[in-house]
Parts: sequence; structure tokens; C-alpha cells
Amino acid sequence: MNVLPIAGQLLRSRFSSPLFAVGHRLLRNDTLRRRLVRLADRWLSAQLTADKRTFSAGHRFAEERWLIARAVLHTVDRLIARQAIAPHVTGVITKLWGRALGLMVAPSPAWRRFQAENGCRPPLLITVSPGHACNLHCTGCYANSGPGTAKLPWSILDRVVTEAKALWGIPLVTFSGGEPLAYRSEGKDVLDIVQKHADLLYLMFTNGTLIDKGTAARLSRLGNLTPAISVEGLRSRTDAWRGAGTFDRVLQAMAHLREAGVPFGISVTVTRANCQEVLADEFLDFFFAQQGAFYGFLFHYMPIGRHASLEAMMTPEQRIAFWRRTWEVVAEKRIFLMDFWNFGTMVQGCISAGREGGYIYVDWNGKVMPCVFAPYAVADLQAVYAQGGTLNDVWRAPFFQAIRQWQREYGYGRAEPSRESNWLRPCPIRDHHGTFRELLARYQPEPEDEAAGEVLADGEYCANLVAYGQHLAEISQEIWEEEYLAGRSLAHR
Repeated sequence: MNVLPIAGQLLRSRFSSPLFAVGHRLLRNDTLRRRLVRLADRWLSAQLTADKRTFSAGHRFAEERWLIARAVLHTVDRLIARQAIAPHVTGVITKLWGRALGLMVAPSPAWRRFQAENGCRPPLLITVSPGHACNLHCTGCYANSGPGTAKLPWSILDRVVTEAKALWGIPLVTFSGGEPLAYRSEGKDVLDIVQKHADLLYLMFTNGTLIDKGTAARLSRLGNLTPAISVEGLRSRTDAWRGAGTFDRVLQAMAHLREAGVPFGISVTVTRANCQEVLADEFLDFFFAQQGAFYGFLFHYMPIGRHASLEAMMTPEQRIAFWRRTWEVVAEKRIFLMDFWNFGTMVQGCISAGREGGYIYVDWNGKVMPCVFAPYAVADLQAVYAQGGTLNDVWRAPFFQAIRQWQREYGYGRAEPSRESNWLRPCPIRDHHGTFRELLARYQPEPEDEAAGEVLADGEYCANLVAYGQHLAEISQEIWEEEYLAGRSLAHR
């Protein structure tokens, strides 16, 4: 009897949630878990063979999905073997992931209602920066955070999450900043939202320095939030970017999280200066093998925010080298990495502006923007609420609609990719800056802050970003056509 198709069907079925809830207990048995991992690995390999028919032109799209899934599978195996995840935390997470998988097969009433009213699927998540305040003052901070006081009232933050569930059926909320753990409003903090909406998964980008034993223990009790802790390399690089002593405080936070059995990851701002260090074996072994990080988010430095610098960006040549090395790490080391620029091929381009399966961003003032790195707002959410509006009214903003139209024209949702849909350069603000400027001029969204307004009047800034995108197009197009459209496999490069 071939159990592989049966296993796959069960994982996709509406019974996935109870199966996951029971399965987490079985995963604590080392012998059984290893057998399950081998079985799942075989099933994923079988899926790869079947999924190659998804894009008749090439195999690499399916291969990348398989490599990421396998990296997640083996990472979970490693962490459970090390007893790095508390049993009750495993239970909460697997139950919620089971529910999220079930949504893909049996959508919630909110999901179905949104699709019926709008003719497309809703966003998958929402990203919120509850407060602008931060206890650090990092070089190049996209949010220009520091000892500020701007923040969303807790009641508004609660309403945002409540509406995103009720109107879109989201399974995931992301907290950004400022520093989320510095947020306080109406006698509550950001973890009070996590506790109130315990049916959701949460990802929190944090500098980690406020995670003490008590916070780690609270995260363990909640079980449904994973912190992504910011590092810029090893000690010297991180302290140079974030302040002396930060690296040691980060390691202490990771120790508290390991002790409490809370899964955590790292978040890296990738620059021209550190792009080799953060994918070097020494860095990867330190954070993933020694410290026990679950995942790594690789955020290319974007020239916005504090002291925006085009010189800090990776060059197009560095970006291509970084793309190759990242997939090498995922394939060979089986480490779960996510790069929203170089992995545009995984999600068919840009996921901003409330695209199907994408997200929108709400900052500490209630300004709603297409992306964390596109600081131009279509609305003040607090004003929208005061006038009786909802998140759906914001989602329908003309600027957002125009970006979603560009995403579709650039290939999102097509059965087959084309020469023109080069998803190795998916970002409108950086890889297609001329097009983005045209949309800004046409729809006039409000700059989030003074810095975002200043760059609009900087002709040199605009010209250099346009030139960057053109150069990236020139050196990535051959890769796009040969390795994606022509089906050249990673295994045969």
C-alpha cells in the first residue's frame, strides 16, 4: 500500500487541525518522528515530481517550494530532537497551523464573503507597528525609531486585528516597530493582543533586548508567537549597527527563549557590507546550529528611513550572488530562509498592497501603506474608523488597486510566467522605481514622514534607483529565462 498520497491528502484535508493537535504528541517520540520525517520527505519528493507540471515551461518553481518545505521539515526535526520547543508550545503551533492549512481547503465564511464581494481572495496577513518607540537607535532604521511617543491606542490595535479576522479570515499577524515589546497603551501591551486573539499565529520582529526570563515565560504560556530577533552579522557587525553590547543582550534573550521552549528566528538587514558574512558558514552555524534559530528573514536594505543611503544597498551583482548562495544554503544545509526580494519566484512577485495572499501595513499613527518599505499612506485608519469605515474601505483605495493591477500585469496569477515577468526583480519601489514614481504622482498618497517626502524631490535619488533597476534587469534576465522558463534545475546548475 502506497501511503504517500494518503499522507498528503490528510495534510490537506479538513481534518488537518485535529490531526496536527494529536500529531504533536507523537513527534516527541524520537524513533517515530524520524520515521515520519522520512515519510514526509518522500511525500514532498513525490509532490515535486507532480508539481513540475504546474509550469510546463520549467521545473525550478516547484523545486524551490519543495526545498523550502524540506528545510522546514528538517528544522522542526532538529529542534524537537534538541528539546528546543516546549511540548505545549508545539501543541499550540501545530493546532493553529492545522487550522491555517484547513483554511486553504475549506475557507472561512469571512474568506468566502470577501471573495464573493471582490472577485479575489483576501490578504493572508496584516502587519502592524503598534508603536514608534524603541530602546535602540540603529543605523539605517527603516522606521527612524527612537525615544518617540507615537503609538496606536490599544483599542484601535485590537480593532485592526478583530477586523482582519472578521473581514478577511487571516491566520497570521506580524508585529513590526519601533520595538513591539516597548509598546504600552491603556494599561496593556502587545502580548495582550496575542492573548486575546489566541486563535491566530503571530510573528514579531524585535531587537530582542527586552526579552527577559519573564517575557520568555509569558511567550511560552501563550505559545502562538515567534520572535524574529534582529542581528546584522556576528558581534562586531551587530554592535556597529545596533549599539555596543547589543549582541550579548541578543544572545541572552535567545538563552531565555531556549530555556522556555519558545521557537525563535533571526532577522537580518542585508547590506553591501554584510551580504557575505550573513550567509557564511560561521554565521549560519552559530545561529542555527548553536543558538537554535528556527528560521531566518533576509531583508535587503532599502534606502528609506534614517539616513537613507543608496550606497548601503547591495549592488545588483551582489544581489545575484546572494540569491545563488541563499538557495545553496536552503538546499544543502536545509535551513529555512526567506528573502522577500530574491524569493519573488516563490510567490509570483510582490505581495504588497493587499494582494491575494499578501498584506498591507499599518503604522503607529494608523497610516496604512502598501508595504513596510513603501512609506506612502492611502489613509489614516483612525479617521476611517471615526467615519464608520473598515479595513475593506482602505483595501479598495485607488493607489492599492493600481499596485495590484501592476502586479497582475507583471505576471501574478498567470498559469504560465513570461519573459516580461521576471520575478527575480519583484519590488516596485526598488526594482521598478520609475513605475512606482508614476503611481505616486498619479494617486498622491501621503508620505509617512519628512524623510519619505524629501526623497520625492530628490532627482538624483530617483535617477539612481531607476538605474539600479535597469542594471538588475540586464544581469538577471538571462537567469530568469534559462533557470526558470527553460526549466534548468538547481541540481543541474
